Amino acid sequence: MLIVLEKDTTKEQVQIIIRTIEKRGYTARSIPGGDRVSIGILHNKGSVDAAQFLGLSGVKEVIPVTKPYKLVSREFRQENTHVTIGDAVFGNGTMPVIAGPCAVESLEQVLSIARSVQSAGAKLFRGGAFKPRTSPYSFQGLGEKGLEFLAKVREETGLPVVTEVMDVENFDLIEAYVDVVQIGTRNMQNFSLLRRAGKSKKPVILKRGMSAMLQEWLMAAEYIMEEGNSNVILCERGVRTFVQHSRNTLDLSVVPAAKKESHLPIIIDPSHAAGVRDQVIPLAYASAALGADGLMIEVHNNPDKALSDGAQSLYPDQFTTVMKKMDAIRSIIGNDQ
Repeated sequence: MLIVLEKDTTKEQVQIIIRTIEKRGYTARSIPGGDRVSIGILHNKGSVDAAQFLGLSGVKEVIPVTKPYKLVSREFRQENTHVTIGDAVFGNGTMPVIAGPCAVESLEQVLSIARSVQSAGAKLFRGGAFKPRTSPYSFQGLGEKGLEFLAKVREETGLPVVTEVMDVENFDLIEAYVDVVQIGTRNMQNFSLLRRAGKSKKPVILKRGMSAMLQEWLMAAEYIMEEGNSNVILCERGVRTFVQHSRNTLDLSVVPAAKKESHLPIIIDPSHAAGVRDQVIPLAYASAALGADGLMIEVHNNPDKALSDGAQSLYPDQFTTVMKKMDAIRSIIGNDQ
């Protein structure tokens, strides 16, 4: 249930409303809006009688929430959530791009790529320090040394850095080094990891599970927000289907569907969806035309010798061209918020 307050509601009135909610055994969560504050009621085991709140001073209306996910729902918050990271804002109608290699391999490698993508217009740098790989014999990442290299990238270029966290045990370590924590597709329903991400002060990129429905994805985001972290960015990275011409099938239709259901920003990762370089470029253009809130694109200065996912990584000059054309596409369709 959502309690919408009058514009001129005082802080004292808000506190009385919150205490009234908590006396009935519920959890109250303040939700700032455009010109007024709303209060969400959580942890109710059944329907809530609206009459017990309608008579309180400062209450404008009480709205039932029908979705199983509460905090991520448009019913709870009509305005788009804006997640600010450095100079980038996700959800405000712009389209920041996160770029970098799949895996951190050396300091020279990440600095070279970071300078290239920054000059092309990327706002954040990505790189995997701990790599979840299908084969136990594949490169698993440099671990903390990779995190140190990412921190050096931020120091040298000013770009905020993003990396994936694989488990609760490494969360504190990763959190200490990076600006944004990514939860990968294989961990979308790792509920202990989601709860730990919810306690973090860092923004979280939540990738869609490879077979997850939209509702399951949003429920995973709810786990994070329920713990108190509202800076969540959804990331569509393709779902598993029966096709063989690409690694996964990029579900572009989920973007408008997610925007209708949720106020959270949604970005697209065409690299992991395609798995092959020549498909990444047109999928990036389609993502820009669709009005995504951002993209995550893999770039490598020597893809043929990359230790992870070189086949789907763009060369720096390709990335520069892609960025220019995506800007042109966005200028045509406009920046609707």
